[in-house]
Amino acid sequence: MNIEKKQEGSQVIFILEGRLDTTTSPKLEDELKKFLNEGITKLVFDFASLEYLSSAGLRILLATQKYLLKKQGEMIVRNVNETVAGIFDVTGFTDILTIE
Repeated sequence: MNIEKKQEGSQVIFILEGRLDTTTSPKLEDELKKFLNEGITKLVFDFASLEYLSSAGLRILLATQKYLLKKQGEMIVRNVNETVAGIFDVTGFTDILTIE
């Protein structure tokens, strides 16, 4: 999985490409910790090039969402393809996350 990051003030956009699964999720988690510890209040995930999302990826999204809500922050998921949208629907994440 490739992770591209764009920071604009207190907002960071994470552009993910490939598969977010058990093997690649620790890489994303490490990158997120760096930015969240720097006081980021808005986090955007761009999933236009994300091919697959496993339960390990869902866990990271949920933990990040909870963390940002505690800090009065915001998390948005954008450009979700049909495969990932189906995973969000089945798991109930469409009710938890802000998806654009």
